[in-house]
Amino acid sequence: MGSIDTPVVEENGSTQIPDATYTNGDGSSPPPAAADSAIARSGNESFRSNKRRSSMLPLEVGTRVLCRWRDGKFHLVKVIERRRMQCGGPNDYEYYVHYTEFNRRLDEWVRLEQLDLASVETVVDEKVEDKVTSLKMTRHQKRKIDETHVEGHEELDAASLREHEEFTKVKNIATIELGRYEIETWYFSPFPPECNDSLKLYFCEFCLNFMKRKEQLQRHMVDGKKNKVYGQNLCYLAKLFLDHKTLYYDVDLFLFYVLCECDDRGCHMVGYFSKEKHSEESFNLACILTLPPYQRKGYGKFLIAFSYELSKKEGKVGTPERPLSDLGLLSYRGYWTRVLLDILKKHKGNISIKELSDMTAIKAEDILATLQGLELIQYRKGQHVICADPKVLDRHLKAAGRGGLEVDVSKLIWTPYKEQG
Repeated sequence: MGSIDTPVVEENGSTQIPDATYTNGDGSSPPPAAADSAIARSGNESFRSNKRRSSMLPLEVGTRVLCRWRDGKFHLVKVIERRRMQCGGPNDYEYYVHYTEFNRRLDEWVRLEQLDLASVETVVDEKVEDKVTSLKMTRHQKRKIDETHVEGHEELDAASLREHEEFTKVKNIATIELGRYEIETWYFSPFPPECNDSLKLYFCEFCLNFMKRKEQLQRHMVDGKKNKVYGQNLCYLAKLFLDHKTLYYDVDLFLFYVLCECDDRGCHMVGYFSKEKHSEESFNLACILTLPPYQRKGYGKFLIAFSYELSKKEGKVGTPERPLSDLGLLSYRGYWTRVLLDILKKHKGNISIKELSDMTAIKAEDILATLQGLELIQYRKGQHVICADPKVLDRHLKAAGRGGLEVDVSKLIWTPYKEQG
């Protein structure tokens, strides 16, 4: 068996095979033809590899491949869309990918050099795959998948849902500038068509008008008065960070509560929630958002607590409109846990779900679900009984984390909408 010495890499990056490096097992040199044959085989393998690479490009929509993410590691992605790069060759494309292990908010455009083409999986016709899969599923399994699939868009039939998913699958705006922050967006938002060729939009943080160029923003002067345009612009902005949001235009039926940080330059929006003027379902909050630069500062928890203080002023119990985003659900579960367990720790004697609801303005169904999730509810003699062991309460409170900023109710000057003149 022959052996090959290590090739020499020259300064220009080319690889040179040294002379007389090919030897037989007895140390003698092989005939020149053998060395030539080895070099030829190496060249052929390289040629075949390049040919295979060229044959799979450009990658088809639906292809699964490993992609290097911002953590420097490779993760499995699915190609959602592709577009030809300007001033590029026939195979010079960018690919819009979904990281299969992450939320859709991390979908992004990537370049070919970020993809590991050796990991490309065969593209499967999804219609054929769905047909084969459906034959193997029981009716119950298929119903469960359908229910999961439409979560957040229950108002849409199957055809409308497919149309919606196709329309919103690719983020149209990559980043926005809002005040002193440049923020990466999470989802598609239906801005006017003339904005769709802009990777970045510039928002006025006082009236939320948006522009395509920095120069336009610098010339823009507003007074920030509340009006319909402001509400619509707020919804456009929020949709960039909320997956299941459908309200953009019909803002007349809602009140918007905007939270700001104030400094010598003015008031800077950090988040908001909207609330129906009249809700038949006892919704005390429709949409809630804390902008990414201001998250993890307690503002979301503050907005949730504030919405319940408004419910107390109205003399009603309330609940947030569904579906909640993944982050919204976490925030609400934490809020409900802290409020309810604080009361249970301090309260002496028995207390009912109804009494907890009256004290907190939290809907009874939310209280029951929260306590059941914490395994603090038992069903005895036809009724639910709260089991509040102090050590268990302390453990759950610690797991729920700290609360947000406190609402100073003494400073709350607010009249319920129905009582306004």
